[in-house]
Amino acid sequence: MKIFDFFRRKPADVPPPPEEKKPPRPKISAVALSMAKAKKLKYIHPLKQYQPPAGVIPADIRSAVLAMDATPYGSPDFAGMTTGQSGFPGYPYLAQLAQRPEFRKMVDVNSKEMTRKWITLTSVGEEDKSEKIAILEKAMKRYKLRAAFKKAMDDDGFFGRGQIYIEVRTPKGIAASVDPVELQTKLFRSDKKITLGSLVAFRCVEPMWTYPGVYNASDPLQADYYKPQSWYVMGKEVHDSRFLMFVSRPVPDVLKAAYNFGGLSLTQIAEPYVDNWLRTRDSVGDMVHSYSTSGVKTNMQATLSGGDGSDLRDRAELFELYRDNRGVMFLNAENEEFFQFNAPLSGLDTLQAQSQEHMCSVSSIPLVKFTGITPNGLNASSDGEIRVFYDDIHSNQEAVYRDNLQEAINIIQLSEFGEIDPDISFKFEPLMELSDEEKANIRKIEAETDDILVNNVGSLSADESRERLASDPDSPYHSLELNNNDDLEDEEEDEEDDAENFGKSAA
Repeated sequence: MKIFDFFRRKPADVPPPPEEKKPPRPKISAVALSMAKAKKLKYIHPLKQYQPPAGVIPADIRSAVLAMDATPYGSPDFAGMTTGQSGFPGYPYLAQLAQRPEFRKMVDVNSKEMTRKWITLTSVGEEDKSEKIAILEKAMKRYKLRAAFKKAMDDDGFFGRGQIYIEVRTPKGIAASVDPVELQTKLFRSDKKITLGSLVAFRCVEPMWTYPGVYNASDPLQADYYKPQSWYVMGKEVHDSRFLMFVSRPVPDVLKAAYNFGGLSLTQIAEPYVDNWLRTRDSVGDMVHSYSTSGVKTNMQATLSGGDGSDLRDRAELFELYRDNRGVMFLNAENEEFFQFNAPLSGLDTLQAQSQEHMCSVSSIPLVKFTGITPNGLNASSDGEIRVFYDDIHSNQEAVYRDNLQEAINIIQLSEFGEIDPDISFKFEPLMELSDEEKANIRKIEAETDDILVNNVGSLSADESRERLASDPDSPYHSLELNNNDDLEDEEEDEEDDAENFGKSAA
């Protein structure tokens, strides 16, 4: 057995299998990571203290005024606010967005609709106030109150806040804007402060040039909590009562100081939707422009072997010259082959339309109002959407315009009459206009109702029906003359005299 063991071959030493080389771990620089995060968080603005431009606050008290903002921006609660549009982007950035047609259209449609039909002055009580109302209407046109309110809503849409400064003359006869002492005093709604003819103008001031002065930030139980008592306007301190404020989208109290005591602008809210629309529009345009790719498989040996490629360029130029639907394309039958790739275009119009609709949704403006495009489909109509839009506009008029308009009318009354008439008020004109056919149908129904009440029921006289027609401003019989009681009595007396004279002559 040992001899056989001698001749046995010893097993060769098997080397261990080579270790698998792991791919090197990628090294990503901090700069690349920060750039990627910045691109991902495109619409996030850091929450920080608002700093007004130089000159808005006097330089010697700037630090003390800015110290009024005691919001703990560096606390962990604020540091964790990284979702959505958590901070104020600043007025220069919002001013740049105002140049885009999409944002301008949104803001312009809202402000125009809120002032398109405007208001009608009304009065209560039995006393005739038509002469006073006529004077007030002329004064409102003279002071361009309607244009000032539209500009204030434009500023609110672009920047988040609108302000109208009330310019009056002091007892000395000079404008309050050039009297620093007068600007700091309260503008009482009284004939002692606003005398006859003292009102000068209503002027809009963009929020970039104003900054709040003293305000209560410690006691939420007080009425002046987070309500500035004064404003700095390019170095001048102006009492809050000399401004009419317009903030249609206010922010919570904890963010008011960061937003310069304004609200969310429509441009800031709609920015992601507009950017999505622009990206989709450009992508669709690029797809339509290059949906078809054509080429020729040819011999490129000379060019790939170091040649100058002149033959290839000449061949490409010849191909382009004959590449036309009405021309003839030549190919070498031996070593050339034509190919073409077409990208499908179906569904692109739907994607683009949806991006437009998303812009309309955030601004609450119907598509036909925003773009002039009517809905597609059988019996499609935008009447329902327009009615909802007008209801929304009316609610904004009541919420944003009502108090400011009443203040402006009261100030105009003090300047025109020396007193405020509490019986004079106003109402917003309805925005929905009926067609001629709808107005004719309504008049027909009213005429049938009057006929029933006059001839069948007897609860209404013909003269009362005639008076209703004459007093209706939308009726074609608005200027109809009425028979007063004296004329009726004279007619009855004349009829009696005629009957008596006829009896005497017959006898």
